[in-house]
Amino acid sequence: MTTINKEEIQKFSKLADEWWDVNGKFKPLHMFNPIRIEYILEEITKHFKLKNKGEKLLLKNLEILDIGCGGGLISEPMARLGGNVTGIDPGEKNIKIASLHSKKSNLKINYLNKSPEQLKEKEKFDIILNLEVVEHVDDLDLYLQSCYNLLKTNGLMFTATINRTFISYIKAIIGAEYILRWLPIGTHDWNKFIRPEELEKKLANKKFITNNIKGLEFNPIFNKWKKSENLSVNYIICSFKN
Repeated sequence: MTTINKEEIQKFSKLADEWWDVNGKFKPLHMFNPIRIEYILEEITKHFKLKNKGEKLLLKNLEILDIGCGGGLISEPMARLGGNVTGIDPGEKNIKIASLHSKKSNLKINYLNKSPEQLKEKEKFDIILNLEVVEHVDDLDLYLQSCYNLLKTNGLMFTATINRTFISYIKAIIGAEYILRWLPIGTHDWNKFIRPEELEKKLANKKFITNNIKGLEFNPIFNKWKKSENLSVNYIICSFKN
């Protein structure tokens, strides 16, 4: 069995050469990255009671799995902070781009052309990053179970995705794809978006415990993203394995 959606892989593979172009097709992710990283580091620091907050090697000795890593936009910042990072992606071209860029950046990251259910390791990772991935996979239950199997006891998982609401259709599809052209038309399928309560229930069914949930909201005046209590479009769940 597999969670890979071949159409989704082909869609993103066509854009692989543009991963590190800050003004290219992935510009929205480059803009999105700072607030995602800020939230992730805050939760990691609290959960693992890290005392070296703000230090360069904050994530030293932590095993991190970045699922759907693409070109490595999240993997690289985690590695710079000392994390032992494994980035996986079912798109072979994405992995090649990510590997080349990490070498240019003098970063040691273990990139693999795989999906989570294809990894053999059990309970290896302290942290799993599922960022804008779950809305693109087939068989979400199998996917989450695979993540659970790969996470250490007391490990953290971050799941960021898009809510299935009328406003998310207006903003994430009509606005982002058709009007602002932030994303290629067809990047998202509104029917595959998942409501927070649905995702929390699926996580709980796999024995994940939710730490908290935050909305991520774009402020057009300041042209930047911020954390919010508004979950109507983008949101991120921090959960752990008990």
